[in-house]
Amino acid sequence: MSDERSYGSMEELTKRVNELYHKSQDVGLTEDEKKEQDELRKAYVANVRKNLRGQLDNISIVEKDGTVTNLGEKFGKKHGQ
Repeated sequence: MSDERSYGSMEELTKRVNELYHKSQDVGLTEDEKKEQDELRKAYVANVRKNLRGQLDNISIVEKDGTVTNLGEKFGKKHGQ
């Protein structure tokens, strides 16, 4: 059975997730394919969360008094990332 490490990029991972989805709609999946689909979906969601956290950690707000608050420094470490 494959796991997310065998897919070189998010594009390849997404392609495989979609292949398994379409196969599940057409003819159904074997137990191994269901496990692979679950693992790939988890890897996909983890990657999306990681990317979103990276973007949010780089947001800075200019306060009314002109000071800059980096939200990543202020809140990011509370989430353990």
